[in-house]
Amino acid sequence: MGEVYRARDTRLGRDVAIKILPQGQLLNADRRSRFLQEARAASALNHPNIVVLYDLASDNGTDYLVMEYVSGNPLETLIAAKRCHCRKRSASRRRCAMRWRRRTPRGSCTGTSNPPT
Repeated sequence: MGEVYRARDTRLGRDVAIKILPQGQLLNADRRSRFLQEARAASALNHPNIVVLYDLASDNGTDYLVMEYVSGNPLETLIAAKRCHCRKRSASRRRCAMRWRRRTPRGSCTGTSNPPT
């Protein structure tokens, strides 16, 4: 949804990823709202497969995210190389989710945090 650039955090001496909305989407209120929602969601998560969000800032009306830089191949390259594997994994995950859904009583919470009673 955004353009990602590699940058250098000179204060902390580390590489970071900067994500911005493309120029054509800056005035689109829905896109901007989704971009900010992504920032809020990422900042609330802590998982090894999700990049760390360091900052959300704005400069001259352009919002941007400063995130952990992860080296490696672009996602589109990985997907193109393993296209059939992704489909097989997706089907397997769907079957697993459906089995879990059938085994879980309706209305129950599965996880460590339950709503207050």
